[in-house]
Amino acid sequence: MRFTADEVAQYLKDHPEFFDEYAEMLAEIYVPHPHGGRAIPIAERQIVTLRERNRALESKLHELVQFGQENDGTIGKMHGLTLALLAADSLDAAAAALVVTLRSDFAVPQVALRLWGDGAEGGTVFGPASNEVRVFAESLKAPYFSPNAMFETASWFGDGGDGLQSFGYVPLRAGERVGLLAMGSDNPDRFRPDMGSIYLERMGEIASAVFARQFPAA
Repeated sequence: MRFTADEVAQYLKDHPEFFDEYAEMLAEIYVPHPHGGRAIPIAERQIVTLRERNRALESKLHELVQFGQENDGTIGKMHGLTLALLAADSLDAAAAALVVTLRSDFAVPQVALRLWGDGAEGGTVFGPASNEVRVFAESLKAPYFSPNAMFETASWFGDGGDGLQSFGYVPLRAGERVGLLAMGSDNPDRFRPDMGSIYLERMGEIASAVFARQFPAA
């Protein structure tokens, strides 16, 4: 009667005492080295396996630590941005604080803003926006990323709009007023459709709340 490999494996799992009863025999069993070249004792093979698992766990831990550090850095930048927005004493000052912080702390090469609605146009920061852009912004429920500029938004960056290869858009809703935060980069991977957007979404909510507060009461 012959046993399959699966049956042998199951037998060993069900009878761990086998390894105590045949300890000397196990020391005499040689198996192929996982990386080739020679045969090694089964005990040494187990050590190799444990070392590889340990290296994999160390690598995963390093990734988690690095991810945590990056998150801490982003949270710190978000805190600084929030303070800068709250300290602004006008709509233009708040918009300027958002643009400057995105460029300096978040290293976004190109940033522009548009906001429309009663009393929202004509400031030193905000400029005109086409009907297409307004419909686009009003339809957004979350930040949007694209390798191409949406409608005329590349022109919002002036001369800096040339050569940009990725774009990020964050909807702004300041009370009854709607707007759009546009960001551009010459790095095609800076704003990818599959990237996370939670921090930009929160940034848009904070900026919208501050902008709404800066408008005079109707």
